[in-house]
Amino acid sequence: MYALTFFFANFGPNSTTFIIPAEIFPARLRSTCHGISAAAGKAGAIIGAFGFLYAAQNQDPKKTDHGYPAGIGIKNSLIVLGVINFIGMMFTFLVPEPNGRSLEELSGENDGDAEEVIPKPQHGNNRSVPV
Repeated sequence: MYALTFFFANFGPNSTTFIIPAEIFPARLRSTCHGISAAAGKAGAIIGAFGFLYAAQNQDPKKTDHGYPAGIGIKNSLIVLGVINFIGMMFTFLVPEPNGRSLEELSGENDGDAEEVIPKPQHGNNRSVPV
């Protein structure tokens, strides 16, 4: 059970945070979007860890740990956690699949627009043209 839990805890977040963003974001924005994706994943982990800590406290204020407000209990916290994980899994299915295409094909880098990107030198003028 531990091995399955450990596998799925690392398999989903690692692939959606590191592998998929490198494949689906356009080449010009890939590093920026990859960083935003990684930061969002880490922020979600922090919110989940601290949120579960507070939510898992006993419903009876007399039985909570010192310094914590009453929560919804362990059982209800695990139910909420399971529902949120299921919703996250459903959203993962909305991520586009690259279907074995290369990064250049996905970003459209080889669509013949390279001539527009590279400025052509002007005849009779050897000075560089500002871009």
